[in-house]
Amino acid sequence: MAGIVLFCIVSLFSHFAATNARIPGVYSGGPWQSAHATFYGGSDASGTMGGACGYGNLYSQGYGVNTAALSTALFNNGLSCGACFEIKCDQDPHWCNPGSPSILITATNFCPPNFALPSDNGGWCNPPRPHFDLAMPMFLKIAQYRAGIVPVAYRRVPCRKSGGIRFTINGFRYFNLVLITNVAGAGDIVRVSVKGSNTAWMSMSRNWGQNWQSNAVLVGQALSFRVTGSDRRTSTSWNVAPPNWHFPLLTFLYFPGKVLKGLVGLKG
Repeated sequence: MAGIVLFCIVSLFSHFAATNARIPGVYSGGPWQSAHATFYGGSDASGTMGGACGYGNLYSQGYGVNTAALSTALFNNGLSCGACFEIKCDQDPHWCNPGSPSILITATNFCPPNFALPSDNGGWCNPPRPHFDLAMPMFLKIAQYRAGIVPVAYRRVPCRKSGGIRFTINGFRYFNLVLITNVAGAGDIVRVSVKGSNTAWMSMSRNWGQNWQSNAVLVGQALSFRVTGSDRRTSTSWNVAPPNWHFPLLTFLYFPGKVLKGLVGLKG
């Protein structure tokens, strides 16, 4: 049976706070745009677990109920996994909650098209429609349950995460599948590299969602990871896995931190 190893690195907010505004490529979000939103997953959002981004249990991974499945137009073949959005009900006084409060969500799933239904009558996630299928508790923060579907305004925003990037390693000796979660800034990931204590940096390939793979034999080596988001910021996490990690093993190293801005690896 494939083993699972989970590592987390500490975030050092104080080291980066003073210089954050001067770092090239800092993610500043995007303009407001129009879309629609529905809901799924039940009142406790239990039906949102798993999903096309590969995050598994959204509670234990730190995402909670602040999540959404994105339509084809927004999901971008999985490249949007981990991206964060601000959403508010828009121009529907009958169904929008008073004051049009906004919510912050992370993209964790894909809302597939339903070509058997018209795009304006049940096929809400058909391309080219931008659409958010929200976890039910989040939908109820912006609109009434009976609405079913509401027009929304949305914009991409920086992700604010605490506790550091998390690396979950599945696989066996010749196959390492690394799930990367809890990423701040742009939130999404465009490139990942891994380095063993006896190797050079090696590019990883996206397997699916935010699962990245390497076929190198890395058992017995301390592992470092280099993660780049769509904001062009690269975070290098040095020696997050100690040399004695192995399959099968479950190790959880968690270092509560402040709001995630800059990232520095911490030796296990």
